[in-house]
Amino acid sequence: MKVAIYSRVIEENERVEVQQLLDELQLQQIQSMIYKPFYDQISSVFRFPENILLFRDSGQLDDSVDFLISLGGDGTLLDTIALVRDKNIPVIGINFGRLGFLASIGKGDMVMAVKALVNRTYVADKRSLIHLDANKPLFGEVPYGLNEFAIHKTDTSPMIRIHTYLNGEFLNTYWADGLIVSTPTGSTGYSLSCGGPVVFPESGSFVINPVAPHNLNVRPIIVPDDNIISFEVEGRGESFICALDSRKEIVDKNVQLAVRREAFNVSLVRLNENNFLQTLRNKLSWGLDRRN
Repeated sequence: MKVAIYSRVIEENERVEVQQLLDELQLQQIQSMIYKPFYDQISSVFRFPENILLFRDSGQLDDSVDFLISLGGDGTLLDTIALVRDKNIPVIGINFGRLGFLASIGKGDMVMAVKALVNRTYVADKRSLIHLDANKPLFGEVPYGLNEFAIHKTDTSPMIRIHTYLNGEFLNTYWADGLIVSTPTGSTGYSLSCGGPVVFPESGSFVINPVAPHNLNVRPIIVPDDNIISFEVEGRGESFICALDSRKEIVDKNVQLAVRREAFNVSLVRLNENNFLQTLRNKLSWGLDRRN
């Protein structure tokens, strides 16, 4: 078995858990492959197996890689989506961050997670992606995201008008600071913070959610993800921001944009005892009375 490891940075108080992970991988005779920029940060403070491998980009992740472990928060896990692409490599999110909807395995459970991989006692959930089409190249070789696509005004500009269409039929004009189109996975991210609904991962839908709309009767709407959603943007400024997950580009307001469901999915690994309802209860404190 071969496992790739990706992270941005590890704090000093997290070193014990990371060393436990490396030791357990070696104990289970699992080949480790570490992201080169991350390895350069930590090579002087950790013990590594002698046969450690390094990778720099997506092209070095081939069919021999069985899993990719993300060490960090949800933002770190979103980075891995640009690495695994359509390679069908399951991603395991170890939560070193705060909330951790996507990176749902606690850092204290890493040894248990490695044993689950060896014993095949895990669940790999298929998650849909959102793909961006435009009449100019945007986001390089990774024009898709796991959480959401968003249109947003620039920092200094007034609100924008976003004419929105479903399969070419006019839906609405949003006078707002921006507009989010989220996947079910992304419904617990940016969209949720803007008042959007929580959607089950397997629901096969998109959530269209305005950001700070001028008309208060405009509410989020859920549409099937077999729709192609297209946009025309107007505003006093000459440009606006396009975002896919945590990646952003400033584009001219005349650009033509449309989003659709990506042709492939990604797999997120969870332990058998964890499911979406448990994650909601744990992360959102549902069912708990905080008054006492």
